[in-house]
Amino acid sequence: MTASESRPTRLERFPTAAGAEVAVLTFAHGPLNLFDQAMFDAVIADIAALTAAPPRAVLLRAEGKVNSAGVDVHLFDGLDPEQAADLWRDLFAQICHPLEALPCPVVYAAHGLTLTAAFEISLACDIILASPKAKFGLVETVVGLTPSMGGPQRLAERAGSGRARELVMTGDVYDASTLASWGVINAVHDDVDTAARALVNRLAEGPTRAHDATKQIVAAWRSGGIAHADAVTPEVSGALFDTDDLCGAVRSFLDVGPGKAVYAGK
Repeated sequence: MTASESRPTRLERFPTAAGAEVAVLTFAHGPLNLFDQAMFDAVIADIAALTAAPPRAVLLRAEGKVNSAGVDVHLFDGLDPEQAADLWRDLFAQICHPLEALPCPVVYAAHGLTLTAAFEISLACDIILASPKAKFGLVETVVGLTPSMGGPQRLAERAGSGRARELVMTGDVYDASTLASWGVINAVHDDVDTAARALVNRLAEGPTRAHDATKQIVAAWRSGGIAHADAVTPEVSGALFDTDDLCGAVRSFLDVGPGKAVYAGK
């Protein structure tokens, strides 16, 4: 059975050497990893499974020559404005927002071409790593559309509004080094898959509740600026003092010094 005939994604869970659970979501939908209805349905189901039983870190990656050549344009054929608006609402509600809300670090690894929906999904992750050969684009202008899964606004957050408008309006494809210089990509690695797996293992073995608190504080800043983030930080951070990880790490620091604590994610 070929990749195109099987399920278009694969969700696997692995323990790290220290026993922390890592989930790896792989796009495996033929040579182009096109986002057709089957691909969207599979990603939605996988993110729902991660939400129902969160691991301590998540890696998104792809098999094949490209991460994704974009969306199957057949999905747009014949849609009226109301149907299109409902499509975007569903994709926000079932992919982007729950992906951002996972209570653990989420890393995206791009080894090749990463267009439209795949690029927008990467922008909903916490950290983006790329190969020097990876290329990125929001090329919806070729069908008279603007990216509608959150790409422009999340790109503007990382790179600034001028860069976001340039990338979207030109529809050009950008290399990894350029987007790293813009702050869109966190790091470029020759062997991005190995680097990404090492990073998610490291993050999974860390203080998971503290990582979730970091995400909550940054999310508060995104929605309401520094004042809103300052307002939520006391409760979000204060709650960590009732976690086994913080209590154990403080005691470990005092007893044997920094860097010796072992975290269970509780």
